[in-house]
Amino acid sequence: MSAKDAPPPLPEPLLVEVADSHTHLDMQSGTVEEALVKAAAVGVTTVVQVGCDVEGSRWAAETAAAHENVHAAVALHPNEAPRIVLGDPDGWSRQGAREGGGDAALDDALAEIDRLAALPYVRGVGETGLDFFRTGPEGIAAQERSFRAHIEIAKRHGKALVIHDREAHADVLRVLDEEGAPERTVFHCYSGDAEMAEICAAKGYYMSFAGNVTFKNAQPLRDALAVAPLELVLVETDAPFLTPAPFRGRPNAPYLIPVTVRAMAEVRGIGENELAEALAVNTARAFDY
Repeated sequence: MSAKDAPPPLPEPLLVEVADSHTHLDMQSGTVEEALVKAAAVGVTTVVQVGCDVEGSRWAAETAAAHENVHAAVALHPNEAPRIVLGDPDGWSRQGAREGGGDAALDDALAEIDRLAALPYVRGVGETGLDFFRTGPEGIAAQERSFRAHIEIAKRHGKALVIHDREAHADVLRVLDEEGAPERTVFHCYSGDAEMAEICAAKGYYMSFAGNVTFKNAQPLRDALAVAPLELVLVETDAPFLTPAPFRGRPNAPYLIPVTVRAMAEVRGIGENELAEALAVNTARAFDY
């Protein structure tokens, strides 16, 4: 294994236990049990496992049912919806190449997400939203239809809405306004600036910060974190992606949350214990566990 692929070392443990509000254990190496033990060793005692397609959402629900400290979120990722409708000839997602199934196939997939969202250990509907980075104009209608359906599902089941917003800030905010956001709405891997953070704060949306808040070029994210109300701030890994500096490019996992927490505490100008306490309370409130 090259140094680049090697998992980063365990950080110094946090003294106050926190939750990883967004992770993909099914995309990480090793078993779920190993990941949870490693995370707990550094004070990360709860994780929210997030589904991106029907199969991954079923897996998230099953994993949460089997582990007391795992909560599930279920959804069709914004990039998954157009693939269901239009097909995925390149097989970019984990299912391999697929034929398009049209709107009927999207309805079937949404019906399964709706079924899963009713389960008690499923605490969130997400990640859903809009992604104009990877999906071209031809996929926007399917994305938006899927996003609106997920908002309705979250509200009907009283679950948190977990949003993926990539290069689509204005449209995500517009759809939330048009549909009426659920009581608990989380911007996962918050990617807006300070101005957008003020809009989210006014609406009571949670902002979850990932390892990219530590990147050199991420000053706008740090500016957003500096103005976000403390009671609306969460932390996440989005593992195996977005590994915090100085380990950028190596595999991410829930046990690296302390690295991001310490960087966030520095931006806020508060102690890591004070931040960790707020993060723990906020995540439990956001996901109602």
